[in-house]
Amino acid sequence: MFKFMKTGARRRVLVLACACLLMILALSGCQTIRFYSQAVAGQYEILVHQTPLDELIKDPGTDPKLKAQLELVLKIRQFAAQELKLRPDGSYLKYVDLHRPFVVWNVNVAPRLSLEPKTWWFPIVGSASYRGYFSQTGARRYAAIWEKKGWDACVGDVTTYSTLGWFKDPLLNTFIFESEADLADTIFHELTHELLFIAGDTDFNEALATMVAQEGVRRWFRESPDARGYERYAEGVLHDNDFVKLVMATRDDLQKVYDDARLPEAAKLQRKAEIIAQMRIHYATLKASWGVSKSGYDEWFAEPVNNAQLNTVAAYYDLVPAFQALLRAQGGDMDKFYKAAGDLAKEPLPKRHEALHAYLNTR
Repeated sequence: MFKFMKTGARRRVLVLACACLLMILALSGCQTIRFYSQAVAGQYEILVHQTPLDELIKDPGTDPKLKAQLELVLKIRQFAAQELKLRPDGSYLKYVDLHRPFVVWNVNVAPRLSLEPKTWWFPIVGSASYRGYFSQTGARRYAAIWEKKGWDACVGDVTTYSTLGWFKDPLLNTFIFESEADLADTIFHELTHELLFIAGDTDFNEALATMVAQEGVRRWFRESPDARGYERYAEGVLHDNDFVKLVMATRDDLQKVYDDARLPEAAKLQRKAEIIAQMRIHYATLKASWGVSKSGYDEWFAEPVNNAQLNTVAAYYDLVPAFQALLRAQGGDMDKFYKAAGDLAKEPLPKRHEALHAYLNTR
């Protein structure tokens, strides 16, 4: 993946990016060329438009609301290092306004009658179950290619991402104005990726970062006078858990259909449509139980719900309870927790996931 540097280093970064791109051009087909070309261009756009936080904070022309958020980030970074034992280093010390609501758009793909996601191999990160585009048009164009082949595809907008420590990630306008809790969650999540990331294991990486972020926000508000702020966040986590349970139950129902050798393809597709329609009904019931007329998941359901869409939730939440149990087993000590997670990371993927699932039984 990618990252950021000072003005004097921009030419070196661009030369390196171009060199990598030339290697890709020599070895790849047209579709891969276009993908890496847009990735290099998108990352370089971020690279050259960074402004140090201290300059913005001192500048009297800086929007007071933005200045307050930047000052909050400095406190969150310090907390991440001291209390969560993360390593912010130079990340989130610069700011970029991209003049768009999202930084990238991820494309996820899966067969029409399987929950096994399509994966792609990338330098540095290894195998991943999504492809990121710096333009929505490019993402939707690529998704359409798979849809024409008869696959399920979805395009998800993303407000932030990590370059895994290869560059010093900046703050972006796409997430800087989040609530205190959500901003802390975002930064804790991305810094966890910088601390521990396993190439080719999306489920492990995202569940680990999600769990650390949730634990980090809990500890952040333990020292904050804003009790209501954490209540709102905790309520949101409960809603997330309800939504995840709904998704997982739907996936289980679909898996039974897909595994049924007696059913012809047409019948499986019909049952798939019925199960997803039932899922939408259950979601309406969930919203009513939450006592809200609108939910952050309304946009998720506004898109076609298919195997690819369902897989995006599994990657982030399926193993979260296992990591929560692993933290409890370490007495809440973050250093010991990272050590235990790092030991798991050394294992082959099947054994790693088997060990994590064993922790699920200790809840």
